[in-house]
Amino acid sequence: MAVEFVGIDPNTDRDHCPTVWVDPDAQEILFQGWKPSLEAQADCEGSSPANGSVPEGESIVRLPARMVPMIREACDVIERARLR
Repeated sequence: MAVEFVGIDPNTDRDHCPTVWVDPDAQEILFQGWKPSLEAQADCEGSSPANGSVPEGESIVRLPARMVPMIREACDVIERARLR
């Protein structure tokens, strides 16, 4: 897997830094973020009857809204890779 760095939280302290990468070949976006509080996780799991609990091998991460431009850029990279 050859991932491409897209961006890092501009307000990071460089030790705890939400980050976005893409893997154009796999058509995947990868996120590093903060673990949600137990309350936030419960809210996510209870937000839809179809959701249930988060399965093993999956995770909920928190990303600050200021990273939206990086997430959009990651989506653009994936879209461009589809056109190859």
